Amino acid sequence: MREKPSSKVRRTKIVKLRRPILVGGLGLSFSLWMLDSWHDSIVRVGEFGLLSALAVGGGLWLLKQNRPVGEQLDDMLVDRASVESAIAKTTAIINQLVQEAVNHPTLTKLREQLNQLHWELERKELKFAVTGGKSVGKTTLVNVLNNVEDEYGKSLHLTETAPLFTDLHNNSDAVTLSAVTEADMVLFLTNGDLTDSEFQVLQQLKTAKQPTLLVFNKQDQYMPDERGIVLQSLQQRVQGDVVATAASPVPVKVRKHQADGSVQEWMEQPAPDIQQLTQRLAQVVAEQGQQLVNCTTMRKTLALKAEAHGYLNGVRRDRSTPIIEQYQWISAAAAFANPIPALDILATAAINAQMVMDLGKIYQQKFSLEQAQTVAATMGSFMLKLGLVELSTKAVTGILKTNAATFVAGGLVEGVSAAYLTRVAGLSLIAYFEQQEIAIDTGNALNLDQLRQVLQTVFQQNQKLAFLEGFVKQGVKHLLPDAQPVATVV
Repeated sequence: MREKPSSKVRRTKIVKLRRPILVGGLGLSFSLWMLDSWHDSIVRVGEFGLLSALAVGGGLWLLKQNRPVGEQLDDMLVDRASVESAIAKTTAIINQLVQEAVNHPTLTKLREQLNQLHWELERKELKFAVTGGKSVGKTTLVNVLNNVEDEYGKSLHLTETAPLFTDLHNNSDAVTLSAVTEADMVLFLTNGDLTDSEFQVLQQLKTAKQPTLLVFNKQDQYMPDERGIVLQSLQQRVQGDVVATAASPVPVKVRKHQADGSVQEWMEQPAPDIQQLTQRLAQVVAEQGQQLVNCTTMRKTLALKAEAHGYLNGVRRDRSTPIIEQYQWISAAAAFANPIPALDILATAAINAQMVMDLGKIYQQKFSLEQAQTVAATMGSFMLKLGLVELSTKAVTGILKTNAATFVAGGLVEGVSAAYLTRVAGLSLIAYFEQQEIAIDTGNALNLDQLRQVLQTVFQQNQKLAFLEGFVKQGVKHLLPDAQPVATVV
C-alpha cells in the first residue's frame, strides 16, 4: 500500500512569493485555515483534509474568476469584413505608390507581402508562441503539449521564444516580442506572482492587441493555500485569463510496506498537471480559432499599410521639399525688399496660399484657392497665438547681431524671419498630410486642433541652434550674395 508522503518529503523547497499578497488572497488564506481547524476537530488530518483544502481553495478562486475565454478576447478580435477592408486600403496605398514612383525599390516586396495577407486570412493552423523569463518551464511545457496534442486539437503549432529579461542592454526583449507578433496567441509563463518586468511586457502585448494567456507554471512548488493566493493575485493584476500548470512536477517519495514489515522507498515522477491549460486551448481552438487568425492578419495588414504609407510619404516629401524652399525664399525676398513689422509679414506674405495648393496636390488634398487662403490665414493665426513669430524673430536677430555688417542691412531680419516661418508652415502641412489617409476628397475639413499641435511640434523641432545658424547663413546668402558669412555663435 502507498502511503501519502508528508509535506516535508513531497516538497524539499517552498517557493517564496515574489510580490505582496492582495487582501483577497489573505481572506482566502484565513478561510483555508478555518477549514483546517474544523477538520482537526472532526477527523484526523489526512488525505481527505488536504484534498478538501485544495477543492475549497480552487473553488473559491474559480467562482470569482470563471470568465469565458471568448469574453476576454472580444475586445481584441476582429471580423473578416474588417480585415478585408484594411487589406483593400493597404492595396490602395501600394497602388498609389506605383503611380507616383513606378520604379520604387520596395514595390516587389510590398506586393509579395500583400499577396501573403490573402493566404494568411485562409490559414487553418493556429500559431501559438510560448514565452516568459528564464527557467519558467517553456521548453518542458512545449514538449508536454506536443505529446498530448489530441486533447486540444492538432491544428495548433507551438513555438518557444528566447527567454525574456536576460540581456536588457542589447534590447533582446524587443526582438523577441517582435517575433511574438507573428503568433495568433501568446502563452506567457510565470512561476509565481508577477514581477514588474513581466507585468510591463504583458501590458505591451495588450496594447498591441496580442491575445495572451497567462500560465502559472510550477504551481506544485507552492503549498495548496498559497496556490490559490497566487492565482487570485495574478488574475487581479492582469484582468484576464490565468491557468495553473505543473509541466514537470517535483518528484515525490513513495513508501511501500512489505508483508515482512520492511519498507521500500523510492522517488517517483508525477504526471504533468496541464488539464486546465489543455481544456482552455481546446476551447480557444474550437470557439475563437478563426477570429484569432483574423486578428493576426489584421496586425500584419496594419503593419504593411504603415510601411507602404511611410514609403509613399517619403516620395511625396522629396517632391515637397523643393516647393517649400522655393516659397520660403520668395517670402524672404518680398519681406527684404519691403521691410515691415514681422507681425504684418506673417499676416500677408509669410504663408502663401499657392504653396498650400501645391503641397495639397502632392498629398492628394484638393484645395480651391479660397480654401488654400483660409488654411494659410488659419496657420498664420496659430503662429501669432503660439508666439512663434516673436520667438523666431528674436532668434534670427540674436544670430545676425554677431555680424554687424549683415545686421544693419535693412529688412534682413524680416526677410530671414519670413523665410523661416514659411518653411515651418510648409513642413507643418507636410507633417499634417502624412498623418491622413490617402486621397481625401476635400481639403476644407481640416482638423484644426491637430494642425495646431503639428505646427507647434514642427516649430520646436526646428528651433535647434545649429539648424537656425545654418538657416540664417542660407538666408543671408540669398538676400545679400556679397555679404561676409555670418559668424557662428559660441
